[in-house]
Amino acid sequence: MSKETTSATTPMVRFDFSDKVAIVTGSAGGIGQAYAEALANAGAAVIVADIDEDNAAVVAEGIRSTGGKAEAVRVDVADPASAVAMAEAAVSRFGGIDYLVNNAAIFGGMQLDLLLTVDWDYLTRFLSVNMMGALNCVRACYPAMKARGGGAIVNQSSTAAYMYAGFYGLAKAGVNSITQQLAHELGGQHIRTNAIAPGPIDTEASRTVVPDAFMKPILASLALKRQGETSDLVGMCLFL
Repeated sequence: MSKETTSATTPMVRFDFSDKVAIVTGSAGGIGQAYAEALANAGAAVIVADIDEDNAAVVAEGIRSTGGKAEAVRVDVADPASAVAMAEAAVSRFGGIDYLVNNAAIFGGMQLDLLLTVDWDYLTRFLSVNMMGALNCVRACYPAMKARGGGAIVNQSSTAAYMYAGFYGLAKAGVNSITQQLAHELGGQHIRTNAIAPGPIDTEASRTVVPDAFMKPILASLALKRQGETSDLVGMCLFL
């Protein structure tokens, strides 16, 4: 899975996923795109899965243009049938599934409202994507992962799960619980399930959702006093 190389200064571990197949949902931009590109750079064949098929195709073409292997697949993670079609596409195009990164979420353009007042239909759709979408994709992909002898799942959580963050925090708390439950249910099949819970990350989506007046006190409370970059997260994704 990885190979260790040593320089004159510090040891480095470089991952070699040349025989692996990875699906990254919500990878038409932002954090998901960074994950997909990092996996491809490490040698994995990557399914760039997103409801935004046009931008997913752009990301996949960018990976191929640098010598990587990638295909764009449209998926609505809230729809079990769409998740199954995504898994079938990965098996058909690349022969199986080893890794699943559940990153898809409604975030860019997200409504800012209270649990007490947010439109019920919007909340239901939001939770079906941001929370249950991860479970839908795992249910669709784990049989193919089991057939390969195991694999790894990485769910995208957030520090919002541990603080007041309205229905966004509620969804991420649910992702944490889903991660814990699936770790037990799938561990015996040699499928590891973990989550990454970053703080605020500087992406186009976050810039459209969180006003500066809200972001400044958040950043002031952080140890590093800055927003994270997508590059801060890829090492953990590859490791898991």
